[in-house]
Amino acid sequence: MQPEKEIKLRLRFYKTSPKSIDAIMASCEKLKPDVSPDFHIKTLDNHIWLSIGARRREKHSPNLHLELDKMEDGNTAINGLFGPDPVLWTLFMFLHFVVAGIFIIFFTIAYSKWTLNQNFGLDLVIMLLMIGLWIALYFIARMLRRKGIPQMHELEDLLDKILD
Repeated sequence: MQPEKEIKLRLRFYKTSPKSIDAIMASCEKLKPDVSPDFHIKTLDNHIWLSIGARRREKHSPNLHLELDKMEDGNTAINGLFGPDPVLWTLFMFLHFVVAGIFIIFFTIAYSKWTLNQNFGLDLVIMLLMIGLWIALYFIARMLRRKGIPQMHELEDLLDKILD
């Protein structure tokens, strides 16, 4: 996988494995103590979460969520999703909602002033600032993802250890 060339902020991938779901889960449980200080492995039902250990975690450290599905031919389909730290993701979503809310409020005020033939220049400036802030949030997220790419590769290598 080449995350450097992807446009999406949350990268997805799909793999198949000849191992059964139970064998993959057993492999995870067996590998947990060996990688414990550097990585954190959490399992529940047909889901596996891989993340960077607490002593190596940064604000840009990615997480990898794996969903395992049994295929008709006996293989296992693995749906992977890289994502940022949940706290960071929540902060970014909160900021996006605040920016959108402010934009909608000032759009409504500007429209009201326009219909009343009043000056609405300041409202347009604030709306443009919100658009600029939204674009800045996107590029900040891209920058943080780029910093996390080496750790994405580490998580992918850990997945390969689990599947081998």
